[in-house]
Amino acid sequence: MSALLEATDLCRHYEVRKGVFGRPDIVKALNGVSFSLEPGRTLAVVGESGCGKSTLARLVTMIEEPTDGQLLIDGRAADPADRALRQTVQIVFQNPYGSLNPRQKIGAILEEPLKVNSSTSARQRREKAKAMMERVGLRPEHYDRFPHMFSGGQRQRIAIARALMLNPKILVLDEPVSALDLSIQAQVLNLLIDLQQEFGLAYLFISHDLSVVKHIADEVMVMYLGLAVEKGDAATVFADPRHPYTQALLSATPVADPSRKQQRVRLEGELPSPLAIPSGCAFHPRCPIAVPNCAVDVPHLRDVAGRLVSCHLA
Repeated sequence: MSALLEATDLCRHYEVRKGVFGRPDIVKALNGVSFSLEPGRTLAVVGESGCGKSTLARLVTMIEEPTDGQLLIDGRAADPADRALRQTVQIVFQNPYGSLNPRQKIGAILEEPLKVNSSTSARQRREKAKAMMERVGLRPEHYDRFPHMFSGGQRQRIAIARALMLNPKILVLDEPVSALDLSIQAQVLNLLIDLQQEFGLAYLFISHDLSVVKHIADEVMVMYLGLAVEKGDAATVFADPRHPYTQALLSATPVADPSRKQQRVRLEGELPSPLAIPSGCAFHPRCPIAVPNCAVDVPHLRDVAGRLVSCHLA
C-alpha cells in the first residue's frame, strides 16, 4: 500500500533576532525528521513541550513551509497554493473552546469549508452538515445552536465533523483530547477509531499522553529537540523501549494495575533551549547512562530489535 504522507529529512528553522544590530540566532524547531503514513494507520508523535510536535503539524497541514527536506502528500509535493491538496489534509486542534467561532452557529461552521472550497448548493451543504453531525453523535437540533451551548466533548465532536466535511484522507490531531475529562476522552478516541475504519483515514496523532497513544496508535515516533530518537511499531516500543528518553517517558505513565511495580526513570535538569542544542547526542546532559562519547558523536537512527533508535548505547 502506497504512503499518503512521506517526509524526508524535514526541517523547520526560525531566525530570532537579538536587538536591532545583533546577529540572528537560529531555532532548530525541526531538524531532520523522516517518516511515512499509510491509509487507515495512525502515527503518534510524542515528546515533551518544545520537541517539535506542533511545528511538524504546521508543516504537514501546509500552514508553514519547511526550511529543508521534502514532504509528499498523496504522491505530490506539499504546496500551500494547491487547493485540492489542502483539502486532503485537515487538522483538529487541541482546544475545543478556542477553535470554533463563537459568533457562528454550528450549521454555519460545518458548511463553511464546503462554501469556500466547492460549488455545492445551500441545500446540499445543509444536508451534508446534518449527516456529518449525526455521524459524530450530535443531534439535528444542535444545527442552530452556538458553540457556548455545548460541553468540551461536544465541541470537539463539532471540530472533528468540520475537519471531515471536505472528505480528507489525512487528519492531523494536535492533542485532540488533552483538554477533556477522562471519561469524555475515551468517547472521543473511540469515535476517532470508528471514523478511521469507516473512511480509511490516516491519522498523525500528536500527544504527550502515552496512555492515550497506547490506545490509538499503530506506530510511534518519539521526538526530542526536533529529532526522532525512537520510531517503530507501537506495541514493540511500549513493550520494550530502547532509548533512555522513551524509557523515562513510559516510566512516568500511570499504570492501572496495583500489582505491577514500575521503576521510575528520573531525568536530571530541564529540556535545553533549541537555541543551544547540546553537542553530540542532544539528550546526553539528561541521560542516566551517558558516556563521554555521547557528548561528541551524533547518533543516527539504526535498527535495534525491530525499531529505529538514535542512541549509541541502545
